[in-house]
Amino acid sequence: MNFKYIMFLLVLGVVISSCTKEQFEDAYADPEKVAETSIERQYTGFLNATRGHIVPNYNDYFENLRITLNPWTQSISWINTPNQYIPGSRALDLVWNNYYAGMRQYREFEKVFDASEAEKQTRLKVFKQTADIHFFRETAKMIDLYENIPFFEAGRLSQNGGDYDNSYPAFDLGPDIYAYMLDELKVIADDFAAGEPGVSAAASLKAQDFINYGDFDLWKRYANSLRLRMLNRLSLSSEFSSRATSEMAEILGNPSKYPVVENNDQNIMIDIYDINSAINSGGFNGGINSGGWDGDDAPKAMIDYMNESEDPRLRVLFEPGDSANGEFIGIDPLLLGNDQNDLRNTSVTAFYNRTTTSRNQSFPGVIINAPEVNLIKAEYYLKAGDDAAAKEAYETAIKQSTDFYFYVNSLGADRIAGEPTPVEESEFDVMFATEAAGWDNAGSQEEKIELIASQKWVHFNIIQPYQNWAEIRRLDYPVLEFWVDNSSLVKTPPLRFNVPGNEQSFNKSNYEAISGEDELFNPLFWDVN
Repeated sequence: MNFKYIMFLLVLGVVISSCTKEQFEDAYADPEKVAETSIERQYTGFLNATRGHIVPNYNDYFENLRITLNPWTQSISWINTPNQYIPGSRALDLVWNNYYAGMRQYREFEKVFDASEAEKQTRLKVFKQTADIHFFRETAKMIDLYENIPFFEAGRLSQNGGDYDNSYPAFDLGPDIYAYMLDELKVIADDFAAGEPGVSAAASLKAQDFINYGDFDLWKRYANSLRLRMLNRLSLSSEFSSRATSEMAEILGNPSKYPVVENNDQNIMIDIYDINSAINSGGFNGGINSGGWDGDDAPKAMIDYMNESEDPRLRVLFEPGDSANGEFIGIDPLLLGNDQNDLRNTSVTAFYNRTTTSRNQSFPGVIINAPEVNLIKAEYYLKAGDDAAAKEAYETAIKQSTDFYFYVNSLGADRIAGEPTPVEESEFDVMFATEAAGWDNAGSQEEKIELIASQKWVHFNIIQPYQNWAEIRRLDYPVLEFWVDNSSLVKTPPLRFNVPGNEQSFNKSNYEAISGEDELFNPLFWDVN
């Protein structure tokens, strides 16, 4: 495949691909440490502050995903223990603090932009628009975890002149924030459709942007694909269903005005160019395999599904256990912990392919890619009554997902898992004829929704865990069984995260306004199934 992988040099700003972490962080302004910055430098600082939940890293995987979203979506197996469904305070703090650290950088960027002369604001408008797109992506992820968060007045301590007493932000409602972001994204998409940025701004953006490298076409696709994701997320909510249907129709019906990510060359992701630079996936292995805590053991439900559907991704996503005679076997989540441990210790259970994932220091940070967009399309077309278009999008997504994971495997310098056998087109013919994955074998719209949801689950796996958990809650597919923890008040996986204790304590009066909604088993506003 000819994936987007151009050489990126930050000729006018930071040279990320050859910087140490210290050099990189010196190249942009931290609002808490320096008095002067610029639109361009602060823009890169904001992007950098958000990469902790995009590029695979130790903290996110070990301290959060290993014990929350990945087992709760059965993207990994785990050993059943008491209180396993209670989100740990460290995991909650990590996600919350990372988001608001990024928000502080965004607000400082916003402050610098707003203080600039009118001519500069006009010339560099594309910086504000693309920063907004990315910030809205980060914010939607937070709402999908917590629903109600401080947003509109949050992160403004610097803008408020350091006045702490007047900088404690109110909690805003998830539906209100979603509506605002969709409005803003529509304005940006229409403005992007009207014309490209000037030569000066385009060159400067190319120098500072390490997501799309200044490629304006990719930013348009990012904006519209994010709109599709968010509208799809809200599509079952009575408050948003009409808007979701009409705006998705507008986007998909006018691809020249509202282009989306169509193929893997257009994927929105942070590529790794130098594993010795600040941007790398070197912490991926420790994040899922640190200190004997296995975060990459194969889950029985996913392995069984891929076996039943004769999915060619199986050999590039997983490795069979050393004693499994080449068979892919997952750990049953309903077994007692001791029995699960015994099974794992016999080395018969599969685990994620190390060349593709954990040992792959060049694994890109995935933001939005073509398989996800096509699965969104499949759901939309199915509900609109166009079965042929839905089937085409569904099957295209599976092929693109397969190509994507074989491509990512090829980036891994550590070939410990060996070379996967290339995929033949005939393998898709076999897969699409199975009862488990064949579109034409599904007898109802609901069964086809289950197919789409199952393919999202396989495609997202441990790589897009936040999207995975959101879509499983929204669609209630695939149907997953969990061990019931009768020793705990939280007996099964929750439906949301709790607001962290520090936020509850230090922003007490504002938190109290939404505390009644902040319950683990209170469905989010878009989770209506």
